Amino acid sequence: MTTLMWAIGIVVFFFGLLISIAWHELGHLSTAKLFKIRVPQYMVGFGPTIWSRHKGETEYGFKAVPLGGYIRMIGMFPPGDDGRITARSTSPWRSMIEDAREASYEEVKPGDETRLFYTRKPWKRVIVMFAGPFMNLILAFVLFLLVLMGFGSTTQTTTVGAVSDCVISQSDSAALKAKDPCVSNKYPESPAKRAGLKAGDRIIAFNGTSVDSSQWSVLQKEIRDTTGAATITVLRDGKTVTLHADLIKNKVTKTDGNGGYSEGQYVTAGFLGFTPASGVVRLDFTQSVARMGDMAQSGVQSLVALPSKVPDLWNSVFNGAPRKQDSPVGMIGAARIGGDVFALHIPATQRIAFFFSLLAGINLSLFLFNMLPLLPLDGGHIAGALWESLRRNVARVFRRPDPGPFDVAKLMPVAYVVAVIFICFTALVMAADLINPVRLT
Repeated sequence: MTTLMWAIGIVVFFFGLLISIAWHELGHLSTAKLFKIRVPQYMVGFGPTIWSRHKGETEYGFKAVPLGGYIRMIGMFPPGDDGRITARSTSPWRSMIEDAREASYEEVKPGDETRLFYTRKPWKRVIVMFAGPFMNLILAFVLFLLVLMGFGSTTQTTTVGAVSDCVISQSDSAALKAKDPCVSNKYPESPAKRAGLKAGDRIIAFNGTSVDSSQWSVLQKEIRDTTGAATITVLRDGKTVTLHADLIKNKVTKTDGNGGYSEGQYVTAGFLGFTPASGVVRLDFTQSVARMGDMAQSGVQSLVALPSKVPDLWNSVFNGAPRKQDSPVGMIGAARIGGDVFALHIPATQRIAFFFSLLAGINLSLFLFNMLPLLPLDGGHIAGALWESLRRNVARVFRRPDPGPFDVAKLMPVAYVVAVIFICFTALVMAADLINPVRLT
């Protein structure tokens, strides 16, 4: 039964991925048609076509490899400086430019002269290229909102799960792994135990700062910023109880600012001495938007940190090193996680919530990744259109001749280099997902 649920999870994930890809390309398609750009193809997937049909001037279909999608717009690049679009150079770099230019015109028909992508004003081209990633952002927003407000998410709460008996530095791994280290009286009694904090208490205020059950990160920061006397208000058996604690400094695991921890990194901060309980918490709209803002910030930081993850990925594939939990995962790895989610022995509602969160996270990642100002990504075309608009406006202000469209095709050699880097990184992640996958813990 577990294997069956795991397989169903993978199938459902790929179906969700196909919807995300189709949704992304629909953004490009709808805005391109809005601005009268001819679109010969709308395809989900790459490789051989397994099904398609024509409707109007566009062929709609699915291809064999569901790892992306595209729409084909005519006239993506302007003609060369001499007005020609055909290849005419033996230079390999120049040939890349001319081949890309020629490919963008191969389906131009008589009467299409006014329906070419490059002839549209820069702001229209920005909208067309931004619409795809924006659709992913919309889908991520809706799914996260559904999870956080509807299902709720399993998170650390302000309820006390367990009270520490004594104070042990969290960098002291030997003491933390020892059986009953507090029995030896080597370590001082924890402030939480001395103050009378008990498992099941729900902290509703710390030193006058009110917190609800979903604000563990707020409470955690207040505790770590405090040493000495502190007043703690808890809800115990339906009654409000006020406790007084004397917090001390201790070496604790560094946090990421959102209630999570940075493994292997430590800071000296205020210490109370309890473990928060986990629970399913529903957020209101404002809290949900704030949580999504934190997720977006973490997504940007993860994107910036991608190059630093390459050595760990390499070691996990070729040297048998353990795969870190924050390691990048590709579509195969995400699909395996989707299968793991469906195989978990948790309520069905939480499986669905976890799955939606996974799909929302992928859509958020697709938005951030596609907005990188690099060809062949959407962000590269957006950057080209913005640069064209800037230099045309500068020319207009200084009464200089119109410089004309910016020839993005001249950046194709750079685009090919970027594409090769992306392909190599994707291949490494795929190998890691197959050989040493990230598992749910």
